[in-house]
Amino acid sequence: MGNIPGTPDTVLLSLKVTDSRSDLEDLHLYATPREQRFRRFASLEFEGQLYMTPHDFIQAVTSDEPKHAKKWRSLSKQELNQILMETPPVWKGSSKLFRNLNEKGVISYTEYLFLLCILTKPHAGFRIAFNMFDTDGNEMVDKKEFLVLQEIFRKKNEKREKRGDEEKRAMLRLQLYGYHTPTNSVLKTEGEDLVPRSYWDTLRRSTSQALFSDLAERADDYTSSLSDTTLLVHFFGKKGKAELNFEDFYRFMDNLQTEVLEIEFLSYSNGMNTISEEDFAHILLRYTNVENTSSYLENMRGSIPEEKGITFEEFRSFFQFLNNLEDFTIAMQMYNFASRSIGQDEFKRAVYVATGVKLSPHLVNTVFKIFDVDRDDQLSYKEFIGIMKDRLNRGFRGYKPIQRYTTFKSCVRKELYSR
Repeated sequence: MGNIPGTPDTVLLSLKVTDSRSDLEDLHLYATPREQRFRRFASLEFEGQLYMTPHDFIQAVTSDEPKHAKKWRSLSKQELNQILMETPPVWKGSSKLFRNLNEKGVISYTEYLFLLCILTKPHAGFRIAFNMFDTDGNEMVDKKEFLVLQEIFRKKNEKREKRGDEEKRAMLRLQLYGYHTPTNSVLKTEGEDLVPRSYWDTLRRSTSQALFSDLAERADDYTSSLSDTTLLVHFFGKKGKAELNFEDFYRFMDNLQTEVLEIEFLSYSNGMNTISEEDFAHILLRYTNVENTSSYLENMRGSIPEEKGITFEEFRSFFQFLNNLEDFTIAMQMYNFASRSIGQDEFKRAVYVATGVKLSPHLVNTVFKIFDVDRDDQLSYKEFIGIMKDRLNRGFRGYKPIQRYTTFKSCVRKELYSR
């Protein structure tokens, strides 16, 4: 990366000593919830920039907290090159890619945001995502087109930045993006984005806008100082000259969704072909606003006396439905189901019509038993949709369990971490 234009020497010096727990907590005060979660799970540092390993990423989307308090390990240039040399090409990808790479990979913060986007998108959205990257419309995505994403996500985060010590914010930017971010904007900002948008929406709008601005043309200006990552080498080869076609892009996204679901399923199945209905409920209620999950679990135990189990195919089909939740919500509103409770047959039929996903009768019955608190075999649409939107985002909107601690508990937790 070398010297970073616009970055004070004091900032670079400070970055060399930010691996102490007190410094980590100090910078956390200036970070957004997404930045905090990335920094909490990241375990590597190279020339001032933080990275996750593939193992770190899997932990971040399947675990409440890191198993061990992280202390960032500095990579040498030689170590990074060796990691990248062992990265397989995209055509060798599989639904075990992240597990096979394990600790031998580097994922940047903007790539972390991109991967989170993938986890929450329906298969129908894969083509839209590809077309957004393919700015010249040649049905192929090259490295330069893909790296426009770096600047788009950076600009989105810049608008969310917390106010405070500018030196600390500069240190944080350098950790997350690997270079000093100027205050002047490549993308227009005045008068827009007054309403909060998802990163997916930002990506769609901003990539289109890049066609009519100098952002794509200036890609070399802000990417020349960035180090290669596992994802860049996987997509575009060790020399960065390969191009990504839609089939390989689709396979990567589908494999990532499958891999995360397999890991969650296997963590409860104990080598069996099914997980219990109660385990399914536990997984379903993670990353949600539900404060008292015990009432839902007790309700389900009393309603399903005999355990039949949930297969992986049933498990996967439900999360495919969740990725289509927006279409389902629109369909419910069109048919006026949103204003009343619905039965199992109506729910199953509506899911299929709106999303094309077929849910088994047993899976639908299990979902109803979890959420049917008054036991009238009807599902409260508004409550169900609200909870499932939280679950779909997997902490993408800010990890909620951490935010539930009282101020006192938060202080105690920080004290324990710092020891």
